[in-house]
Amino acid sequence: MNTQTTNTAAPAVEIHGISKRFGEHLAVHPLDLEIRENEFFSILGPSGCGKTTLMRMITGFETPSSGRVHLGGADVTNVPTRNRDLNMLFQSYALFPHLTVFENVAFELRVRRVAKAEANRRAQEALELVRLGHLGDRKPDQLSGGQRQRVALARAVVSGPRVVLLDEPLGALDQQLRKEMQIELKRMQREVGITFIYVTHDQEEALTMSDRIAVMSDGVVQQVAPPEDIYNRPDTRFVAGFIGSCNLLDVSVTAGPAGEAVVVQVDGVGAARGIRAEQIEREAAGTMLVRPERIEVRRDGDGLMGVVETLTFLGEEWHAHLRVGTQVIKASISSLVKERDLPGLTAGESLRLSWRPQDARIVTR
Repeated sequence: MNTQTTNTAAPAVEIHGISKRFGEHLAVHPLDLEIRENEFFSILGPSGCGKTTLMRMITGFETPSSGRVHLGGADVTNVPTRNRDLNMLFQSYALFPHLTVFENVAFELRVRRVAKAEANRRAQEALELVRLGHLGDRKPDQLSGGQRQRVALARAVVSGPRVVLLDEPLGALDQQLRKEMQIELKRMQREVGITFIYVTHDQEEALTMSDRIAVMSDGVVQQVAPPEDIYNRPDTRFVAGFIGSCNLLDVSVTAGPAGEAVVVQVDGVGAARGIRAEQIEREAAGTMLVRPERIEVRRDGDGLMGVVETLTFLGEEWHAHLRVGTQVIKASISSLVKERDLPGLTAGESLRLSWRPQDARIVTR
């Protein structure tokens, strides 16, 4: 797991040996995690993987079965949610329909007995941050879904919490609006300088917005790393298969150090080159991970021989499925490359496939 940090500031959130058991079911296996100050940190995984349970233990909605939770260096494991220096934003915006937009944002400050002039100033600043300063006198039902989402975000940050947790907050928006809000959320997080912990099953959201991502599966954190490393240097077969499209080829790999280029036998294909992603103590069964866009296809030259089974046009690129021995390997071909180097390519044609060793990672997990 990649958890190295070069940031010397105290972590916003520290989790030590935390786990959660529901009866006989271990929903979150014991884990350690550091989330930095002012970081946009995403917890990513499929439904039922434990990500929401992990978030609820950070907020205090769930009591851990083991371990400790620290916010800003303080142990809050047994501190009620209302006394933790954090706020939450959910898919359901939970705005008060009888209050104006401005009053919704200022509500928490009123509850905290912040002086009226100060509360008004901070509420207006929060609305300006989400670019709704001109709509403060409207009611929530007079706003679009995206605007209501912005109001909810303004309310979450107006009190200046150390951490804001966001649980699938864009799920109710249409695709185009979700893409716009991804950019807006990242901008706002940078401007307010508050740590965001974003829980999602949507890999595009996590890759677009995050400084780092924790990928979860079956209650286990599989990898913690920046988006580029999660995509290009996955630590496990699950991470590679869950993030984007990836060829997962069964191999037998010899013992040796991480980072060494080796020739392995790919089941049903033959010999191919790749890089050990981890130190391997003895010969073992593993998986070669190769992204489709890293595969070069040509009509002649060296490489594995494959036959095009399907060819699909997607605008900027073509997706090809090629039969190589007993395996089907996916390759992405840019429209420019196809037009220039592979004119007239059709299903049934034979091509050569190759990739650089550094573009094929070999893992045993």
